[in-house]
Amino acid sequence: MQPIINSQISELKESATLSINQHAIKLLNEGKNICHLGFGESPFPVPDPMQTALRENSHRKQYISGRGLPELRKAVADFFQTQFGYNYTAENIFISPGSKEMIFQHVYLLEGPLMVPSPSWVSYGPQAAIRSKTFIPIPTDINNGYRLQAEELDKTFSNQRFPQSILILNNPNNPTGSVHLPEELSDLAEVCRKRRVIVISDEIYGLTKFGKKPFEGIAKYYPEGTITTSGISKAFSAGGWRLGFAMIPHELEEIVPALSAFVSETFSCVSAPVQYGALAAFKNYESVRNHVELCRDIHEAAGEFLHQRFLDIGLNCPKPQGAFYLFPDFENYKDKLNSRGIHSSTELTESLLNEAGVALLPGSDFYLPDEFLGVRVASVDYNGEQLLKDFPVSSKLNQELKTSLFPKLADACERIEMWLK
Repeated sequence: MQPIINSQISELKESATLSINQHAIKLLNEGKNICHLGFGESPFPVPDPMQTALRENSHRKQYISGRGLPELRKAVADFFQTQFGYNYTAENIFISPGSKEMIFQHVYLLEGPLMVPSPSWVSYGPQAAIRSKTFIPIPTDINNGYRLQAEELDKTFSNQRFPQSILILNNPNNPTGSVHLPEELSDLAEVCRKRRVIVISDEIYGLTKFGKKPFEGIAKYYPEGTITTSGISKAFSAGGWRLGFAMIPHELEEIVPALSAFVSETFSCVSAPVQYGALAAFKNYESVRNHVELCRDIHEAAGEFLHQRFLDIGLNCPKPQGAFYLFPDFENYKDKLNSRGIHSSTELTESLLNEAGVALLPGSDFYLPDEFLGVRVASVDYNGEQLLKDFPVSSKLNQELKTSLFPKLADACERIEMWLK
């Protein structure tokens, strides 16, 4: 029998980030020498207190409330109050199997078009497509580090009116590594307030902001309209544990009963042992702070190394300010690449993988025109566990030292440079 499949699903392709990861792993398993800069998975071990808590609670098998373990929800609320000044309450926090799932639940639940800056993470658009929701990428400017500006957002409303719309703001950003400035967030908040925009602030990389100044999210400037999502996959290096959460402000608490019902009919609850493992980090952050901050510093060093190398090669690339991504483009080589039959970011990344052994993602997967020769680079192809031991925390890092610390990243740059000649 030939099955009839929902066309909204059958027309989807596999997530670009997961697909490139599986393809690169296949090539590596076949013995190919691949520099894997396509998938953004933190290479560090999960902090010891979380691993210990997971083991100690492995016997827990009962269902937990769909909203999540009460102690964990309180610990998350307290953590975000202390670290970022947010004023969410435990009653309005939902624990989910990854922040990706919680974003999807809100995209499905809330009416109105979905707007995202372009470039933005690969899964936002497909999630809107599953819901048959209008999807509006908002072009941003490399001169602003691809950070969405208030006038760019406001312009989206110039020829249309929406009773309600949704904006996903991923900050720090995947794929660019950008971090919004406080004044930019304040200006965006004013537009959102005026235009009745509900913001889903995807802050999964919030603890990987570089530099001395603490991270600020848009909830500080638009608390009444911002749902903040995060999780343990990036800063705590626990992607495979699949635990995320959403924090809903009091002003939007009408979402809570609807979301409770939605959760009860979909994933029911998150694994109980994993929730207790996460609790160890949020209830006693000081036990993992040094680990998290050292990982952040290594991410920063890797990003700075790649950024400088890309500039040396002649690529355009904003300097990353957080997360573990860069978004260089090959526009300076457009004529040369066109002469070699490369006219799109898809063709560019295919050629780099097949001819140079460097796995990257095309800019077209992040809602940019395919003819724009931009690529997403994940700066995490190194042995994280070893680097936690070897990273010289008290030394000033120069390019030579970084080359020795990040040999696969250095090799990838050499391959790209030679391939361009």
